[in-house]
Formats: sequence, structure tokens, C-alpha cells
Amino acid sequence: MVNDTKKDSLRVLTHPPEAPVAGVDGCPAGWVAVRWGPAGLDSVIAPDWPTLAELLSNARAICVDMPIGLTDAGPRDCDRAARRVLPKGKGSSVFPAPRRYMLGRGWPDASDAGRRRGDGGLSIQAFHIMAKIAQLDAALAPGDQERVLESHPEAAFHRLNGGAPLPRKRRTAGRDTRMALLRAAGVPEPEALLRRHPRRAAGADDLLDAAVCAVVARDKLAGRALRVPDGEPPRDARGLRMEIWY
Repeated sequence: MVNDTKKDSLRVLTHPPEAPVAGVDGCPAGWVAVRWGPAGLDSVIAPDWPTLAELLSNARAICVDMPIGLTDAGPRDCDRAARRVLPKGKGSSVFPAPRRYMLGRGWPDASDAGRRRGDGGLSIQAFHIMAKIAQLDAALAPGDQERVLESHPEAAFHRLNGGAPLPRKRRTAGRDTRMALLRAAGVPEPEALLRRHPRRAAGADDLLDAAVCAVVARDKLAGRALRVPDGEPPRDARGLRMEIWY
């Protein structure tokens, strides 16, 4: 099930996953994953996606805060739809994914190429994660999306918060509110995750974003997660579905 009624979509499951799941975010050291399952909760850091994929080999579902599926021209429908999910003024946290022809280029070159083709420039936020986007794009085939899914932490946190606005995540109030939402969703002691790694390797926001992606992975297996866009998502030139789960 992709969508349920609004009432049901705001109801979360507070028990641990019946099978191992993981949530993943980029971090200064590479990639950070929160692994969650019947055996408990932990986190790991890897320098690249292939190494992380090996560490997550037993996960039944992996939700990643990184674009999966890239257009050759124009914006992705899922990015536009995810902005509409968020409260007013929060949509900017969903920045446009790069087009595939931008991968491997420097920022000025990629932006210039986008403008020449009528796609507009590349945001600096997208450029900073473009190497990770390229790693994921090179590693995944359409069949992998039965297990590896794109997610968006802010959309997920707002779902857990009943759609209400949240304080900025890098402020103390924002961090504390997100930890409270994770606890309410059944994540055991999310504050312990923040003590597992040096901040220079993975920041608090990286770990909390990975944790809420693990919640989405659990809810996806249980049929409770939501997806944009509605209906059958479009596929890119490589056959990858362009969709966002939250």
C-alpha cells in the first residue's frame, strides 16, 4: 500500500521492525547508516556506498536520503511533490536533484550546462552531495529498488509530527523535538546515537536523519509509509523509479 487515509497515515508503529532495516544519510566521513531490527539499534559509518552496502547486506529495506533516479532534462516530479508535503516555508529543504549529464562536472560547469539546456543552474547543496549521488546511481539497478529506496527526512519527521511545522533541525529545540518524535515512533534511545561517532565524522543532524529514514524503512515493510508522487512513478533513462518515501 502506498497511501492510506490521512488518519492512518499519521499513525505510526511503535514496535521494533520484525526484520532488519536501515536508514542512510550522507555525512562528512562518507555515509552513516542507522541499523534497526529485532536485535536492537546501532549505527555504522562507511567511506563509500559499496562498503556501506556490504555492511547492510542483511537489511530487508534501506531508505536513503539521496536522490535515486535522475532526469536527463527538467525537474523530477517527486521533488516538486515532496515540497508540497512540507509546511509553508519548509519546501526549500527539498532541493532539485541534478540532471544526469551534470554528474562528474564541477559546480560552474554543471550550472552552465544546465542553463544552456534550459534546466537552470545547479544549487550548491546539490553540488556538495553530487559525488554521493553518482556513487549511488552507479551502484543501483531497477531491481535494487525493491530494497533500496529514496527517502526525505524532513518529510518523514513532519509526517511523524502530524504535518505540523518543526523547529530548524540544527537548533537545540529542533534536535530535541526530532529525538522526541523518534522515541514516540519506537526508536530506542535515539540520543545514544549522537554519542557513537565524532561530530567531525557524522553530525547530530546526519544521525537523526538516518534514524528517521530507518523508521520509514520499517513503515514501508509494514505498509504504512507514504510515497510521492501518487500513482505509478516515472522512470529515468536507466529504468530507475523516481519516487520519495516518507
